[in-house]
Amino acid sequence: MADRILIVEDESKIASVLLDYLKQSGFDVHHLTRGDEVEPWLEVHDIDLVLLDLMLPGKSGLDICKALRTGIPGRPTPAIIMVTARVEEIDRLLGLELGADDYICKPFSPREVVARVKAVLRRGTHAAPPTEGLPDGLKLEDAEWRATIAGHDLGLTAVEYQLLKVLSARPGRIFSREQLMDSMYKHERIVSDRTVDSHIKKLRRKIEERLPGQDLIHSVYGLGYKYEP
Repeated sequence: MADRILIVEDESKIASVLLDYLKQSGFDVHHLTRGDEVEPWLEVHDIDLVLLDLMLPGKSGLDICKALRTGIPGRPTPAIIMVTARVEEIDRLLGLELGADDYICKPFSPREVVARVKAVLRRGTHAAPPTEGLPDGLKLEDAEWRATIAGHDLGLTAVEYQLLKVLSARPGRIFSREQLMDSMYKHERIVSDRTVDSHIKKLRRKIEERLPGQDLIHSVYGLGYKYEP
């Protein structure tokens, strides 16, 4: 069965090009023009990935992204690729707070969009909401800021919990130290790269105590860190 793609785009020319290229690549593609149509449509249709424009009539792409990451009861959680012409929004779209799997800036190459869609679907990051059903028996409980593995509390600090939540929500994705700092300190607190490294080191040690021999958080030289079971 072909992967199902929903395009949410109010610019007809852009939507038409995306529809043509994605259909030619073998995807089952649908198109909506308004943001307030998305959630009602997804309540009755299963979809694998949403190409979501940032600026939409009815409801913004940011608000839709937040809603989809909260989850629609009884429906699968799709992957999300945000589309924007506002370069200043890129850091927010990377998913530290909103949960987007990727972003694309306008103007873009339709071939690049197809490649990004295929890459996100291969990763399968949309299979489950980020706070449950994580690999290796990992469970995150936001209400208590508690992370457990196979029922054992890791004893994380608030900062360590936030780091683990950000990294594990997007397995395989590389986060720079700057992005991780933004996720930990939302009030413009000035910290150094070494602060992030120190928290990562402590987080790794606590995971290692529960999963001996498994390094779930990997450093990527010159780039940052990623979570990869």
